[in-house]
Amino acid sequence: MTVLSTPFNRDTTADEVLGGVDLGGRRAVITGGSSGVGVETARALARAGAEVTLAVRDTVKGAEVAAEITTDTGNQAVRVAPLELTDRDSVRAFAAAWQGPLHILVNNAGIMALPELRLTRQGWETQFATNHLGHFALATGLHPALAAEGARIASVSSTAHLYSPVVFDDINYANRPYVPLEAYGQSKTAIVLFAVEAGRRWAEDGITANAVMPGGIRTPLQQHAFGDDMSDEARTVYDTYPWRTAAQGAATSALVAGSPLVEGVTGRYFQNSAEAPVIDPKELETDLEPVGVAEYALDPAAAERLWELSTAAVSV
Repeated sequence: MTVLSTPFNRDTTADEVLGGVDLGGRRAVITGGSSGVGVETARALARAGAEVTLAVRDTVKGAEVAAEITTDTGNQAVRVAPLELTDRDSVRAFAAAWQGPLHILVNNAGIMALPELRLTRQGWETQFATNHLGHFALATGLHPALAAEGARIASVSSTAHLYSPVVFDDINYANRPYVPLEAYGQSKTAIVLFAVEAGRRWAEDGITANAVMPGGIRTPLQQHAFGDDMSDEARTVYDTYPWRTAAQGAATSALVAGSPLVEGVTGRYFQNSAEAPVIDPKELETDLEPVGVAEYALDPAAAERLWELSTAAVSV
């Protein structure tokens, strides 16, 4: 299968990706749309004419961001709705309240590198529960709306998926040492596997699903990995990492969510505004931000197994 390329690169912004694209009449939901990459993804979609709903935990902050985006873009159809991804009732309420078709779902919210093992009430490791299971429940709950007119799902993964496959025998670290970035990586691999299986299962509904790597952006997401008390090693990484702006980080999400260049493309992993090649995770040893996706993150058998596990997990 040919790797899809575009005229864009790591320095392209979300507005540039959607320049000249008309998303009028399209409706979008962006989780975690009140900070970082989520804000700039929302801004670009709104500027292109989409009706945008910011699905956020803090609706007061969300309302402030929505107002700022409206002022900036002139788009009056930027709204806010409450969503807590680790709360099943909150996810179900959001999906139940949605009326009419949904054309774009950007699974953007996430948490990173929690310093200590935390489990949800259902017993799931919190990064896996938030980054994957919450979004899985949201997407499956919104499936009728997504299928109504054929939709695009863009799910934010990370280069950190190269740190770990989904360890099905011990997702919740019951029998192995908890490693914060490894657990984060496992959750980000799950996001890619979701795109693979959603792309397969929902193809007949006209739904496409892809995973995206935004790149490193200095946002509150890194508060645990690069906090005030970071080690000398972490400080070196922080000081030398190829950081980009939030607007550049949002470009790949904007591409998958709204660009005609990826029409009909599904079940793939995008980075730097193009499809990424399959690479060996060992490349992490020499590159702070390698371009590529691990083969295990695209494994159809693992994707199907994760889907079945996730369906059972969110049904209780």
